[in-house]
Amino acid sequence: MKPTLFVLAAGMGSRYGGLKQLDGLGPQGQTIMDYSIFDALRAGFGKIVFVIRKDFEQQFREKILAKYEGHVPVELVFQGIDRLPEGYTCPEDRTKPWGTNHAVLMGREAISEPFAVINADDYYGPDAFAVMAAFLSKLDPAKDKGKYSMVGFRVGNTMTENGSVSRGVCSTKNGLLTDVVERTAIAYDKDHNITFTDENGALCTLDPNTPVSMNLWGFTPDYFEYSEREFRKFLDEKINVPKSEFYIPTCIDTLIKNGEATVEVLDTTSKWFGVTYPEDRQDVVDKLAAQHAAGLYPDGKLFD
Repeated sequence: MKPTLFVLAAGMGSRYGGLKQLDGLGPQGQTIMDYSIFDALRAGFGKIVFVIRKDFEQQFREKILAKYEGHVPVELVFQGIDRLPEGYTCPEDRTKPWGTNHAVLMGREAISEPFAVINADDYYGPDAFAVMAAFLSKLDPAKDKGKYSMVGFRVGNTMTENGSVSRGVCSTKNGLLTDVVERTAIAYDKDHNITFTDENGALCTLDPNTPVSMNLWGFTPDYFEYSEREFRKFLDEKINVPKSEFYIPTCIDTLIKNGEATVEVLDTTSKWFGVTYPEDRQDVVDKLAAQHAAGLYPDGKLFD
């Protein structure tokens, strides 16, 4: 059974300005998603599911889905703030989406096999998809419930020179995830050390090899059941908090602490990059051109 790739593409890039997912950054106008899908298919994934907002469905179908026809089965699912479990009603003043794990929940009817979750606007690299595909392809959904994984990027391979970033800093024991702490304003200092300020105001330094989450997760389909249960708990507590969001690490943390799931942290040599700031765009263009020149990707379009 080939795993499915579930692409979170419902967000707008507020810091970058505009719909990053449709930005042509490769030498022939390839999007970052094109590279992720190319790498995923090469690694052994067999289906792609995108979660998007309904209001840009036509643009997405014309610019994105059309190019994959004949290459891989694709499906669309939609995230909307009114897509809540039975018994819950979206507050009238709610405008913000419910977060990444709510987006994952939208895939429940489309996915029945082991699957990986990625962000649409992050470049993960071939090795990251290879290690995830190797993990997922060995799973039996009926027997391996709660056996999840996460690609742990080395933080030094995820930085930008153009400002600070937020990363889920991971703690592990015997190769399994024990904790993910979201750290904001991680940046290089004047000596090019990687630093952040913790909740007590102390300046902390991160080893460049520290694993961080870049939202590349691997799940069996039972994750949807856990997600709905935890989302209901979230709504009971925070449905009327206008900017509250239900994140993947929040749900994962609960399942780990309850003993309901394990998350194997998969090491990768891949270097992440993406357009976090407008100044990052040219750097990404240059890096992708270099990947083609080195033969990592074929000349011409990835999908003809």
